[in-house]
Amino acid sequence: MNYTRTFKGRSYDFKDLKSLLAKASPRRSADELAGIAAASEEERAVAQWLLADLPLTTFLAEPLIPPEEDEVSRLIAESHDQSAFAPIASFTVGEFREWLLSDVTSDEQIAAVRMGVTPEMAAAVSKIMRNQDLIAVSRRCSVVTSFRNTIGLPGRLATRLQPNHPTDDPRGIAASILDGLLYGSGDAVIGINPATDSPRNVERLLHLLDDIIRRHEIPTQSCVLAHVTTTLELIGRGAPVDLVFQSIAGTEAANKSFGINLALLAEAHQAARALGRGTVGANLMYFETGQGSALSANAHHGIDAQSCEARAYAVAREFSPLLVNTVVGFIGPEYLYDAKQIIRAGLEDHFCGKLLGLPMGCDVCYTNHAEADQNDMDNLLTLLAVAGCSYIMGVPGADDVMLAYQTSSFHDALYLRRVLGLRPAPEFEAWLNRLGIFDGRNALGHGITPPQLLGAMHALAKELP
Repeated sequence: MNYTRTFKGRSYDFKDLKSLLAKASPRRSADELAGIAAASEEERAVAQWLLADLPLTTFLAEPLIPPEEDEVSRLIAESHDQSAFAPIASFTVGEFREWLLSDVTSDEQIAAVRMGVTPEMAAAVSKIMRNQDLIAVSRRCSVVTSFRNTIGLPGRLATRLQPNHPTDDPRGIAASILDGLLYGSGDAVIGINPATDSPRNVERLLHLLDDIIRRHEIPTQSCVLAHVTTTLELIGRGAPVDLVFQSIAGTEAANKSFGINLALLAEAHQAARALGRGTVGANLMYFETGQGSALSANAHHGIDAQSCEARAYAVAREFSPLLVNTVVGFIGPEYLYDAKQIIRAGLEDHFCGKLLGLPMGCDVCYTNHAEADQNDMDNLLTLLAVAGCSYIMGVPGADDVMLAYQTSSFHDALYLRRVLGLRPAPEFEAWLNRLGIFDGRNALGHGITPPQLLGAMHALAKELP
C-alpha cells in the first residue's frame, strides 16, 4: 500500500505500516531513542491524517511482523474473530474513532467487537484520539473478572496491596499488609515483588500470605511476583499459589528475553486452574506490561513503543487474566521522558487494554530521574479513575523501598473512592464493613465505630511474626 501524502507542497513518504504508526504516535522518548519517531510536529500531523484514512482491513493484510517469524503475530492472526469484526469491517481508523465516541453506539456494541479488534487497530485509533477521547471510550468498556472476589464492576475501584520489603523480612511485609488492610486496600490482590526469586524464599512468602488470608477469611487473592518457572515448580510442590504472575511483551523475541513463550504460559495457566483455589471465579493470571520493554530488549522490530505494548495485550487476552497492569513510568525517562508522556501512555494503555477486553489496572508511577513528581501522578490517578480503571497500586507512603520508585499509596485509593464515589470489590467491601474498618458508607471507621475498628486492628496485628 502507498503511504504517501503531500502537505503544503511537501511530500511525506512513510515506507510501510510500521513507519506510519511510529510517525503518528504522540511524542515519546522511546521512539526517539529507537530512531523511528516523527522528525517534526508537522510530520506527526500528516502521519495521523493519513492513518485516519486507512481502512481497518489494512491491519489484517499487513502484519507488523510476519506470523511465520513471530508467535505473537500468529496468535493475533489466529485469534481474530471475523464475525465480531464484521460490524466495523468497512471502517477506516478515523471512522472507527467516530463510531467508538458516538452516542448512537451502545456499550454492548463496543463489547461485541472486542475479538474482532486487533491490538494494532486499537493502537492506531488511539493515536488519533485526544486524552478526553481515550477516557470517554475506556469508561464505556466494562471488563469484569473474578477469583475470590469480583474486579471491574461499574462504580468500583480495587487496589493491589504491595507490601514489598528490601530483604523480604516477614515482619516488615506483615506490617505493610496490616497498614494496607486498615485503609481498605488489597481487594485486587495482596502481591509481593520478592527481593530474591529463589523457590524457597517465594514459597515462604506464599505461605505467609495464605495464612493471613485464610485465618481472617479475607475475600482476596495473593501473589508472589516470581518468574513463571518458579511458580510452576512451586505448584508442583503443593505451595498455596492463587495467581500466576508474569511480565509479558508484544513480540516473541521480547518475551524470549523474559525467559517465556506462549507454551510456557499455557502450561502455568493449566497447572494453576487444576488447583481450583478460586471461590467465585477462575481468572487466575496476573500480567504486567510497560511501554518500552521490547525496545529495552532490542526486540521491537522497528515497531513503536505503544504499538508493541498493545500487542502484549493479545498475549494477556489469550489467558483470561484476573488482572493486567501497565507499569507505566517504571522503565524510566529513556522511554517516557516526562509527566506529559507518562500521562498520555497511561491513558493509551488503559484504553487499548479495555477495548480489547482486558481488566486493566495501572501502576501510576515514575522513577526519581524522570521529569515528573507526585502532583503529576495525582493527575493521572484521577484521569484513570474517571476512565474506569479496574485497580491501582497501594504502597506505604507511595514509596516502594524495595523497587526504588514512586507509585500510589493507600491514601490515594481513599481519595479516589471518596471524590468519585467509588467502592472496593463487593466481597471485600462486605469484609471491611464486618470488621468495622469501613462503616457501610465507604468511609473509614476511625471515629465512627472505634470498638470494632480496635478489634480489627488487634486481630490483624497478631499476624506480625
